[in-house]
Amino acid sequence: MGAESRPIRAAIDIGSNTIHLVVARCWPDYLDILADELDLTRLGESVNVSGAISEEKAELAFAVIAQYVTLARRLGAETILLIATEAIRRASNRAAFLGRIEQQVGLPVALISGEAEAVLTFYGATYELYHAGRAPLDLGVVDLGGGSTELVTAHDGRITWRLSLPIGSGWLLDRYLSSDPPTRQERATARTFLQDSLRDLVIPFYPPVLVATGGSANSLWLLAERAFGLPANQRSLSAEDLAQCEGLLAALSASEIAERYGQPYKRARILPAGTLILRALLARLGLDQLLISPHGIREGALLAYERYGPAWLYRVEDQGAVGGQDRKSHEQRQTAEEAAHDDFLAYGRRLLTERLEKMLSWRRLLLKEADEEAVHKMRVASRRLRAALDAYRGYLEPVAFKKLYRRLKKTAALLGAVRDSDVLLLNLHALLTEAEAEDRPALLWLLAVLEEQRGQQVAALEEHLRELDGEALRAQLLACFAGEEC
Repeated sequence: MGAESRPIRAAIDIGSNTIHLVVARCWPDYLDILADELDLTRLGESVNVSGAISEEKAELAFAVIAQYVTLARRLGAETILLIATEAIRRASNRAAFLGRIEQQVGLPVALISGEAEAVLTFYGATYELYHAGRAPLDLGVVDLGGGSTELVTAHDGRITWRLSLPIGSGWLLDRYLSSDPPTRQERATARTFLQDSLRDLVIPFYPPVLVATGGSANSLWLLAERAFGLPANQRSLSAEDLAQCEGLLAALSASEIAERYGQPYKRARILPAGTLILRALLARLGLDQLLISPHGIREGALLAYERYGPAWLYRVEDQGAVGGQDRKSHEQRQTAEEAAHDDFLAYGRRLLTERLEKMLSWRRLLLKEADEEAVHKMRVASRRLRAALDAYRGYLEPVAFKKLYRRLKKTAALLGAVRDSDVLLLNLHALLTEAEAEDRPALLWLLAVLEEQRGQQVAALEEHLRELDGEALRAQLLACFAGEEC
């Protein structure tokens, strides 16, 4: 069948960061793309703040979706698939939001599961490699989205394992990287969180090749091409390329990145978070390079429809039983999911309890003497505890979580103030030993001021630590899991 006789179809992906349209002539294993449009609506931004899609974000989304449906029909699309992913799954008002879309454009929206998202992403990110016969026997795919990150491994074209992490570039930006550009401290805190979140993942197979897809991955490749002269036909990023990108994004504001390197401002603002996530994943998997695919879930949906027809989503969900195993019955799946959820929460309770006890052990030492080492160690322990809390935030009782988090945040701030003073004093003492005679009076005066300031900060810290009741903190932590107020 010639190209002109192939059906034209469209897919619109309503995601955490973007709303993305692809229109293509479709074959079961290949696509001839006619249009590829995206808008950085950032629906996930309001979900991260309040748990719901704001009215302002919803109106922006409705306008973009209506525009894309019109464009798809003008290009001759006989089928238009609407897919909603992570940010919509998490939104408390998702049913009303999806209902309004269906009412406005007259098309159903598929709110897909994490399993289906992984399968479709794998289809889309790898179809060109398989069509050209260049796909390795074993490979992995990472889809870095705004609200989640999907990781998939495959052998000979069949998915063998998948994981959905509730961590995306927009999510990480909103929680950790508030400055523009992000400060060194913000990046260090985000890096610690990512390392803690990835460290204990049980990954059954480490792929020798990793294909990255998603807006941040592709924008980072474009940034590296324009800033560091990567060849335009080299659709890959090394670990060193990503490190250079992080350095550039730490030195320049989003508006400067946008102006110098042709990036949309909203995308430039998200890129520091995307860089940190991809670097953490490469390190965790022991790899030093990413292949970059411009395709993803939208292309995967079009390929799935062409292969399976109107029952495409059912067939894709059926492939959530990875490794080609028979799909479990609904009751078996539900039991397995509940057991996995219980194990996940039990592990979280143990992890958070251990980290709380570690922090409290340094509290006892600090109440005896606020030396530099104990301040630093307790500060690190408090950051690790908060990072673990962030990882489990979506599973904890909200009121109890906020109360516990507020106390830990205040503790970290007081520890940080003392630690920063210690570092400043250490540097000034080093300067003093090498200073010229005429500079010493000014340095001595500054040292006296800082030492007095540190004394006040230590006093405030000690008062806070005396009031920081270990039993009360333990009760608050348990309430986070038990759903009890504290």
